Amino acid sequence: MATCDPVRLVVFDCDGTLVDSQHNIFAAMAAAFADHDIACPPAACVRSVVGLSLVEAVAALIPAAGADRHERVAESYKAHFHRLRQRPDHEEPLYEGALACLDRLQAEGFRLGIATGKSRRGLEATLKRHGLEGRFVTLQTADQAPGKPAPAMLTRAMAAAGAEAVQTLMVGDTTFDIEMGRNAGVAAVGVGWGYHRPAALSAAGAAAVIERFDALVPLAIMLTGGE
Repeated sequence: MATCDPVRLVVFDCDGTLVDSQHNIFAAMAAAFADHDIACPPAACVRSVVGLSLVEAVAALIPAAGADRHERVAESYKAHFHRLRQRPDHEEPLYEGALACLDRLQAEGFRLGIATGKSRRGLEATLKRHGLEGRFVTLQTADQAPGKPAPAMLTRAMAAAGAEAVQTLMVGDTTFDIEMGRNAGVAAVGVGWGYHRPAALSAAGAAAVIERFDALVPLAIMLTGGE
């Protein structure tokens, strides 16, 4: 009886990994804080919480504000980010080499997924902007499951794709991505162009940190049991 090859899955973070959205994230956060008469932390602090679910990110930036205010600031952020996305000068480019990497992974037989702190609406808008609809067999967002570094989004992605942990790879730019991978029993690769420093990604347990997308395909083959 013929046996099927195991499903190999690569799950990507979105912001800071596939898409460079840092300027829009900071602009929306600064506007949201201004709505509530709160001084916005520096851009570096805002970048440090990218990857968390939105309310958790706001809470990390202003822990003393209280849960109700965290929710209100998060709602303001979503409204401002949505308005920014509608502007004709809106820019949120894919990182260099991202599209070619997705093509190569699919040519090698990998299934692709996303696990992100973005909302489902925000993620779908990003994918539509870049013509990436249909590329990913599973889309996991923080409004569907507990956010990073909890393993839920990654375990849901594996279940949706029919992949085991040993044949799955998580790719992200923050320690939250790496920790989510470890919590789900999945190897994780960090990218050096995002929001957390490569040394922090290595310290969090990344199997490797890459500086170019073209380094990912051979790593993905090796780390998911390929030859």
